[in-house]
Parts: sequence; C-alpha cells; structure tokens
Amino acid sequence: MDLKFKKPSKETQIAMSKVAIGEGSEDYFKIAEDKLCDFTNHTNCKLVNSGNAAILTAMNSIEGAILIPDQGAWNGFKQIANFLNKDIITVKTNQGLVENSYLEEAILENESILSNNHNALFLTSFAGYTAEQNIKEIANFAHENDILVVEDASGAITDSETKLANGKYSDIIIGSTGSPKIVNVGYGGFITTNNEKVFNKSKLILKTSKINNIIACGIATELDYAQNTLNVTLKACKYLKNNLNDVFHSDKRGINVILSSQDKSLSYNLKNEFKLDNHGIITKCPNYNRLKEKGVAIEIKNLDISCLETDKLDKIIEVINSFL
Repeated sequence: MDLKFKKPSKETQIAMSKVAIGEGSEDYFKIAEDKLCDFTNHTNCKLVNSGNAAILTAMNSIEGAILIPDQGAWNGFKQIANFLNKDIITVKTNQGLVENSYLEEAILENESILSNNHNALFLTSFAGYTAEQNIKEIANFAHENDILVVEDASGAITDSETKLANGKYSDIIIGSTGSPKIVNVGYGGFITTNNEKVFNKSKLILKTSKINNIIACGIATELDYAQNTLNVTLKACKYLKNNLNDVFHSDKRGINVILSSQDKSLSYNLKNEFKLDNHGIITKCPNYNRLKEKGVAIEIKNLDISCLETDKLDKIIEVINSFL
C-alpha cells in the first residue's frame, strides 16, 4: 500500500523559497514567536534549531532535579539531563500516562533530592504519541509540590481543545518543528514560557541554537495550517482505534495507534506493506519513546493528511487485520 510521507504545506514551501531568494524582508522571527505565544498562552518565545535544543534550553534553566516518565516520553529527556549532570527521578506511569498517585510516590521516595524546590517534570503531551496526558490535573498536583511542568508539545501544538500545549497549565512548553511534526518545517524548534529567567539562564545555548529567517518563515507559515493537520490526524487515529482490536489507550486522543501483539513478525510484515517514500510509519515496541509493551505503533502522524480520508483508513485497517 503506497502512502505519502508528511511534507510542509505548499504555501510553506513557497513562502520559504521566496525568502531564500531574497524576496521580502519581514521579521519572521517575531511573526512566528507571536503566533506561538498566542497558541500557548505564554508571553515569551524563542525559536531554536531543534526540539533537543529547546529541551536543553529549558532543562539548563532548572536548578534542581528532573522528573521523567518511565515510558511514553522522549529519550532525549534523560540524555540531556545526564549531559547537564542533573539528578534524574523516574516516575512510574500507567502505560505512559502520568498519574498523580505515581507522581506522589516519586516525590515521597525522593524527598531529599527534591528538597530545594527548583525541580521540574518533563513529559510529552501525548504518552507515546498515543494517549493524551491530563496536563491540567498533573500541573495542579505538581505545582502544589513546587514542581514545574515542562511539556514537549511537538505533537500537540495548536490543540483546538486547549487541553494540551496550554501555558495556563505548563510552565514551559517546548517543541520540534522538524519532520514529520505538527508544525512540519523539516528543521527547528521552539520554547515558550511566562518566565523570562528561563532564557536569561541559557543565553549561550540560545545563541548557538539560532535558525535563519527562512526557517522562521516556514514556522510562521506552517502554524497557519497546523491546527487542521492536528485535528485531521486526531480524527483519523480515533477512527482507527474504534475499528481495530487490542489497541492501547483506545479511549484517549492521540496521533498514532499502538497495537498490542505478541507476534514478532507483525512489525516486519507491516513495514513491507506500508511503503512511504523511503520513510516509515511502523515502530516496533517495546520502545521507551512509545510504550514498553510488546506491540507495534502505527505512526499516523507521519502521513500526509491526504492519506487520512476514510477510504484510505479502511484500507489500512484491512491490511493490519490481515496479519492479526
């Protein structure tokens, strides 16, 4: 089954091309940063050259320990925390979902490490890209315990329900605009916050993580189409979850679908079926970035939205079911 890998919108490609050849002199940094602040309800924003640069900027501003989920997050959290020589506390989850009971357990078990009150929980908007975190509830509990919340919203920026990527809950919001993210430019990232000190503490990192006006233009333009991309992807995943068996977090919003399976050949078979312009939509699990459960992740987020019409989704379901 031939599918299309997600690319920046035609409008974004055209806009970036015009800037590249010297047409127009607009400050796309300000345009993009203002749009991101509007979407996140934060007052300050910086564009950077990658999602990892955004994580590094945010984490460098944290004086205390770093709390991370035991699965369903991003392995860059741990790698960057180790690089910065931070204390790392792993929080148990419900198959990637952070729950306050587990968060409380982690706090009680690490009181001495957390005693300085300058700690932060890093998590992704969607656990394993497949299940929406209850950011509001998590943030309320975290703040009661003097823990900041840093949300990697690469997969949820522009959430129309404003449950995710919302600065009313998350103290810092970070994200990648690389491929194939919701703001899909192929390069870059961002960090937003109401606390300007975050940037002051990481001036050197920000200086060495600069992008050019071409990428800033791409981010500014692609933000105009990101909400539709996210909504279409969420709707497609809901349809798939409703029509496939043995799906993790079948009742949760997400931008991929993770199937539970003991069949070691399933990922191999599906990779051969879903050909994607030399890219893929299949991730074998267990995988920290997805779930530490046996199964296969169908990365619907990687697909161009033209591939997410009902007839094509039905064909995807048919192919998957043929191997179950």
